[in-house]
Amino acid sequence: MSQTAYRTHHATEVTEQLVGQKVTLAGWVDRRRDHGGVAFIDLRDNTGLVQVVIYDEEMARPLRSEFVIQVVGEVRLRPDGNENEHLATGKIEVVAESIEVLAKSDALPFQVSTALENESENKLPGEDVRLKYRYLDLRRPSMQRNLKLRAQMSKAARHALEEIGFEEIETPTMIKSTPEGARDFVVPARLVPGSWYALPQSPQLLKQLLMVSGVERYYQLARCYRDEDFRADRQPEFTQLDMEMAFVDQEDVMAMAEKVIAAIWKSAGYDIKLPIQRITWQDAMDKYGSDKPDLRFGNPLIELTDYFKNTPFRVFQAPYVGAVLFKGGAATPRRQFDAWQDWAKQRGAKGLAYVVFAENGELKGPVAKNLSEEERNGLKEAVGAEDGDAVFFAAGRRTSSQELLGAVRVELARRAGLLKPDDFAFTWVVDFPLFKPTDDPDDDDVAVGHSKWTSMHHPFTMPSKDWIDKFDKDPEHAMSDSYDIVCNGNEMGGGSVRIHRDDIQDRVLDVLGITPEEAADKFGFLLEAFKYGAPPHAGIALGWDRTAAILAGADSIRDVIAFPKAGGGRDPLTGAPAPISAEQRAETGVDYDPDEDED
Repeated sequence: MSQTAYRTHHATEVTEQLVGQKVTLAGWVDRRRDHGGVAFIDLRDNTGLVQVVIYDEEMARPLRSEFVIQVVGEVRLRPDGNENEHLATGKIEVVAESIEVLAKSDALPFQVSTALENESENKLPGEDVRLKYRYLDLRRPSMQRNLKLRAQMSKAARHALEEIGFEEIETPTMIKSTPEGARDFVVPARLVPGSWYALPQSPQLLKQLLMVSGVERYYQLARCYRDEDFRADRQPEFTQLDMEMAFVDQEDVMAMAEKVIAAIWKSAGYDIKLPIQRITWQDAMDKYGSDKPDLRFGNPLIELTDYFKNTPFRVFQAPYVGAVLFKGGAATPRRQFDAWQDWAKQRGAKGLAYVVFAENGELKGPVAKNLSEEERNGLKEAVGAEDGDAVFFAAGRRTSSQELLGAVRVELARRAGLLKPDDFAFTWVVDFPLFKPTDDPDDDDVAVGHSKWTSMHHPFTMPSKDWIDKFDKDPEHAMSDSYDIVCNGNEMGGGSVRIHRDDIQDRVLDVLGITPEEAADKFGFLLEAFKYGAPPHAGIALGWDRTAAILAGADSIRDVIAFPKAGGGRDPLTGAPAPISAEQRAETGVDYDPDEDED
């Protein structure tokens, strides 16, 4: 119901059915236009706009952009030819009888008017300015749409989960520090000097305890905290839709998650075809150079390791050689190929080798002269090229070379206009390794444990059935029962079957180099719980910010978070993080020294 002390209707509720009736509206002055003794203002509230006509010059004179006003007036049809078909209220207007200014506005640091939303002169300021004045930034229609979309997503997910018997349960935000693959944010415990809480990186151990508790089907829109190096797709605090089930296997969880994802997309007006396709982790890396492949387009990677096994070209005498086709790339000017070298170097590569197949069939480019005659003659067929195409190469370590080519593949598609935000290509990535090496220079995750191996996901992931008896004898090749859901090249979420047997958990911890004493100290409460009858259980979590960004077509997750952090975890709005006073510092016990206490 719209009627309150300040209004009878919202803006977009004023329709042709109300012509001749008196209404009371309240909102912001979106913009003002003066036409020879008649003033027009667009009144904006969180539903949209309605045009108000003011014939009294004295009534109109004080009104400025973003003033908060209350308008009383009569609804009438707009004169013939003055309708605005792009506006929900474009056939009517309100003739003002009285206007009360509820609050004035200073000159704005940047414009938020709806009228500028689709105009070229609408140049937004830098992100720091937008975040400093986030309350203004959020008034913009696109930001309002994002907030509403996120609310609709939450409603749809809750309804879908409750339909299949899930219970929403909150878990604590101050817990004990446990190893999960990132650095913890810690909070001093004033009442226990020298002791600290940790903010949860995820509710992982707590939701497993809920399964031991007999809950069986749990979900939560959980706040999570990870002290990671800042990137565009990361925030130090974020939300995930956390879901866990007992007495299920991987197939049960994936089927459940598909229903939830379909309901989320349906809330935004999209239908998803189920079941969602699958690709193994190894195939994703080999074909697309990424464990979160973008499948809105084709152009898979081409492995040429065997093709160049006897090559005279030293650069290609490597453990892995691969390529990606640049359709029509032979017409690319040399300076643009040079720019590709700079692009690759910005990604940490030494460069990006290439050849072009000229229209006359001649093979050209810096690499061509280094190849044997046999390699040159067969290359076009080997990569599936035609005259007029080009090919980019990467050689070296398999993983880093594939990742470089995968990035090239996506960049080529971006430049070709193939990455349409309202096309959604989902896939499950399955059959992940159980462990990964700790010495990978391309991996910035914090290693769990103290051995040469760390968890690919987390230390509570169940080895796959074929590896339960031997994963600790061959950690390099051991596989897990884990799965990621990917959309448009983004990892939307992931999960796994959990370890519910203490003997398997002990063996996994041993591979990670976590001693029984350290395990008891870090998460002994979980291991203790496993002794009292833990059911088989599994789950998944969707990154809620990233899911919202994908659905909204936003370039950054910050555009779907009401009050996000900027680079380095800074908050331009409130000034956090900030120093605390000496009195606060002393009270928290952050400088507590147990040796001094003994003295």
